Amino acid sequence: MDDEERLAITANGVNVFDMRAIDEDGMGAIMRRIIADVSKVNGLLHVSLDVDFLDPDVAPGVGTTVPGGATFREAHLIMEMLHDSGLVSSLDLVELNPFLDDRGKSARVIVELAASLFGRRILDRPTRAA
Repeated sequence: MDDEERLAITANGVNVFDMRAIDEDGMGAIMRRIIADVSKVNGLLHVSLDVDFLDPDVAPGVGTTVPGGATFREAHLIMEMLHDSGLVSSLDLVELNPFLDDRGKSARVIVELAASLFGRRILDRPTRAA
């Protein structure tokens, strides 16, 4: 984030939850706060599923990988909580670069996350015998 972005965020009162906040407070607590804030004003949410927010081990098919991103489970928790909130009005999927993807790994993760946003639960998926 550059200085102009920081100034714009501050000037517009945008809530920012960085990795430190996630580490200190936990993803569930942060999501509950966001959902409560939006509910309080009868708002709706647009979800921009930016694939590069995920850790590169989870989704390597992006132009700018940054270690320490969200885990597979954290991302599903976000999507599940957003679904449960009933506040999501739209979704876009961004930053996937199929030329950098590892045999479709990132693309499959995005599909799984979108499915969670639409109501599918991790436990709904059939498990494979070892």
